[in-house]
Amino acid sequence: MRKINAQLFISLDGVVEAPDQWHFPYFNEEMGAAVDATLGRADTLLLGRRTYDSFAGAWPDREAAGGEDAPFAKVLGDARKIVVSSGPLDFTWRNCEQLAGDLTTAVTALKNEPDTDAPVWISGSVSVVRQLMAAGLLDELNLLLHPIAVRSGLRLFEEGEPSIPLELVSAETFRTGVLNLFYAVAAAPGEGTYEDARTHLPQH
Repeated sequence: MRKINAQLFISLDGVVEAPDQWHFPYFNEEMGAAVDATLGRADTLLLGRRTYDSFAGAWPDREAAGGEDAPFAKVLGDARKIVVSSGPLDFTWRNCEQLAGDLTTAVTALKNEPDTDAPVWISGSVSVVRQLMAAGLLDELNLLLHPIAVRSGLRLFEEGEPSIPLELVSAETFRTGVLNLFYAVAAAPGEGTYEDARTHLPQH
C-alpha cells in the first residue's frame, strides 16, 4: 500500500496562502535539501488545480533553462502528476492526468497500488489536504514552519471543523529558525479532566 504525504510552507499563525510572498527570505541549503528529500524523490504528485497551474507555469521553463534548479525541475517533469479539478484541463506539461471521479475514492485506489517505497506527495493544494485528512487518507503531514506571522490569508485548519489529533514523527530546526516538522495523523486521545491533568503537574 502506498503512502500519501503532504508538504506545505506554513507561517507561525497558520497561513499557507501565497508563500511566494513571505517564504523566500527563509530559503537556504537546509530547506533545499529538505524539499529535495521529499518532492525531489517523488515519482507521483497529487496536485490541486491552482498548485498545478503555478508549477506548470514555472518548472518546465526552469528545466529548459538548464540552471542550478534544472535537475529538480526534471524530477517534477518526469513524475506522474495527478491534478484535482472540477473543470476540464488542457495540459501543457508532460506526464499529467486529471483525477477521475470522487477524490477520496480515487485516492483510496491510489493508496492500494503496489508500494514503490516512494510516497505520493502533495505540495500545497490546501483543499486536497483538508479533504484527505478529514477522510483519514493522509499518512504524513510535513510542515515547514516559518518564524513569521503573516496576519492574513488562507490557513491550513479552518475554524468550526472537528479537531484532528496529530503525532509528531520528527522535528528539525534550520539556522533560519524554520522548523521542519513531520506529523502522522494520530488516534483520538482519550477523554480527560482538569483533575487528571493536575495529577501530572510537578508538586511543590
